[in-house]
Amino acid sequence: MANIDSKTLAALQDKACQIRQDIITMIGAAGSGHPGGSLSATEIVTALYFQIMRHDPQNPDWPQRDRFVLSKGHAAPVLYAALAETGYFDRQELTTLRQLGSMLQGHPDRKSTPGVEASTGSLGQGLSIANGLAIAAKINGEQHRVFALLGDGEIQEGQIWEAAMTSVHRKLDNLVVYVDNNNLQIDGDIRDVKSLTNIPKRWEAFGWHVQEIDGHDLTAIIAATQRALAVQDQPSVIVCQTVKGKGCSFMENQAGWHGKAPNPEEIKQALAQLQQRRDG
Repeated sequence: MANIDSKTLAALQDKACQIRQDIITMIGAAGSGHPGGSLSATEIVTALYFQIMRHDPQNPDWPQRDRFVLSKGHAAPVLYAALAETGYFDRQELTTLRQLGSMLQGHPDRKSTPGVEASTGSLGQGLSIANGLAIAAKINGEQHRVFALLGDGEIQEGQIWEAAMTSVHRKLDNLVVYVDNNNLQIDGDIRDVKSLTNIPKRWEAFGWHVQEIDGHDLTAIIAATQRALAVQDQPSVIVCQTVKGKGCSFMENQAGWHGKAPNPEEIKQALAQLQQRRDG
């Protein structure tokens, strides 16, 4: 189990609610974006930025920082919300999502946004980027860790599995991958689009250290990450069972909310539900 006290856990849960509210607000203001997969990944990103990763918002290029690659780049709102909450840029920037000239484009842009490690969005490429960062750290004798977040629909891409072989071949024990397994993608249920039966066994067959957890349980995410970081000579993957659109009742488990912005009434409803969760 993760060694976190009840006060810390409550603070993390509150951060997750704030990030969800920011996701709804910024996508609503933009009139476009991807709420479903941003909401399903919220606890993973919250645990990383507020408990697990070593990073410094005042010095985004700190050489000893841990690196995070959001391979499922369409979920950029969850990353932007976490970056703003930790102080990489002013929270007011969130309302400029997807606007011309904004630092917050529809997919992460390393050249524009403080704290973004990799420009992503062309699905299937993020694990290769993470491999490169992890290999470089090994070559340079550096101790920072690399974390990557993949979507379950994304791992239908062949490049993911080529990269997975490379991770094992290079014994990248400084790499931890999370799979946001919400079972839905833009065209519907992943079982109907291209079935990925028994995702943990697939990674295990490629030689990875594998864990499967509830991806909305912050304690489980932190504990699984601690175990992963203790593994030697082997990369680790944590398959996180999640709910697409988590936290907003009318979005949950609905593929239609993969890439659709809420209207004003839906924004009001979603924010009210999330505030109710915060108020407990």
